[in-house]
Amino acid sequence: MRQLRVNERIRISQVRVIGADGAQLGIMSPVDATRMAREQGLDLVEVAPQTAPPVCRIMGFNKFRYDEQRREREAKKKHHVAKLKEIKLKPHIEEHDYNVKLGMLKRFLMRGDQAKVTMVYRGRELAHTEVGRRILDRLVEDLKFISKVERTPQLDGRFMTMVFGPDKDKIKRVERELARQQKGGQSKATASSASSAPAAPPTEGMTQDA
Repeated sequence: MRQLRVNERIRISQVRVIGADGAQLGIMSPVDATRMAREQGLDLVEVAPQTAPPVCRIMGFNKFRYDEQRREREAKKKHHVAKLKEIKLKPHIEEHDYNVKLGMLKRFLMRGDQAKVTMVYRGRELAHTEVGRRILDRLVEDLKFISKVERTPQLDGRFMTMVFGPDKDKIKRVERELARQQKGGQSKATASSASSAPAAPPTEGMTQDA
């Protein structure tokens, strides 16, 4: 967070002051402006030190600092630096292990990372590289709803590698659909709770049919 001078730390002869409501209060000494802010239970914060005279605003500094730190955290979340993640597979992978690896790839791609997949051949498996290639082709099919193939499978010695990249447009559609389903699920849960609630007891004095 940027360093701001507040109240008595503003040691210059004159400042231009903006009120808590955004009104221009004119040019005055920091001492007078700080006194005015204190009378309102607020602070005098120097928001534009580079201007002549510097601009100060009357505000609640703690709340301002909290809001600015929150905006910085949100900006960092949005600015995701893509990384190249890697997983390794064997040609004769079990179904459970395949699904575990597939889940990892989905998480990488949904997060905005690239994913490198390396098929590792051993011994006689090199004589039947098509077995591993079929696994990679299956991954292409299972990941096509959020990804694009950035590098097709290439064999280099004992390794066949390929690279998936996140498809941002597809991922946005998936996220919108997940949000819609979640919202729909919450609505159904609320309706179900309301329908299963016990009926109110009869009001005292009312008669009931036998």
